[in-house]
Amino acid sequence: MSDFPGFPAETQQFLRDLRENNTREWFAANKPRYEEFVKAPALQWVAAMGERLKSIDSEIVVDTRANGSGSLMRAARDTRFSKDKSPYKVNVAMMWWRGSGKKMQHPAFGMQITPDDAGLMVGMFHFAKPMLRAYRQAVLDDELCEELIRIAKAVEEAGYRLSGSHYKTAPRGFDKNHPRVEWLRYNNLHVGTHDIPPDAITKPQLMEVCYEHFAKLAPILKWLARVQERFGGI
Repeated sequence: MSDFPGFPAETQQFLRDLRENNTREWFAANKPRYEEFVKAPALQWVAAMGERLKSIDSEIVVDTRANGSGSLMRAARDTRFSKDKSPYKVNVAMMWWRGSGKKMQHPAFGMQITPDDAGLMVGMFHFAKPMLRAYRQAVLDDELCEELIRIAKAVEEAGYRLSGSHYKTAPRGFDKNHPRVEWLRYNNLHVGTHDIPPDAITKPQLMEVCYEHFAKLAPILKWLARVQERFGGI
């Protein structure tokens, strides 16, 4: 049984209210609600879920800093390059990553709670240039690519689907008729699910539900970690 009791119902209520009132003034007036019903339980969840994830991979980083550098993502949006100038995210997102340094440079387990549901992610949403080079080297490696294909098949058979295919054809410098061109089209690699029962979010069973998904999807994270270790990627 999990030591985490579940998120309070007020967590998603706050997110629903924020969705309707996404201004700095409203957030400032309701910051005590954010601190009590979003930030505090999210940090508790980061610690509890992180300890469970260490049973899958002992090198998973669990960072309870709340300044945006840790597992809990910032509430404020970066609007510099976005047409949407809403100042705050209407979800609460967490990541547990594998490797030293910035979390977005490493394969990770991720979770977000939205106003309406919850979702999980395993993998990497973006390959920076070093990781993109490493990934492509892995695709050209017989052993590593065959392992990736086996993982993808297992994911699909379990009801999930890998995402990350980006290019319409082989990227520049690669043969468009390469037998693995399908995999060369990827510029990120991850899988996600929103199959979290809504009532589980507020109950202790959330831990087991999420852990079961993460355990099934962990081979994706471990494969990406192997790629980094063998070819670099940071």
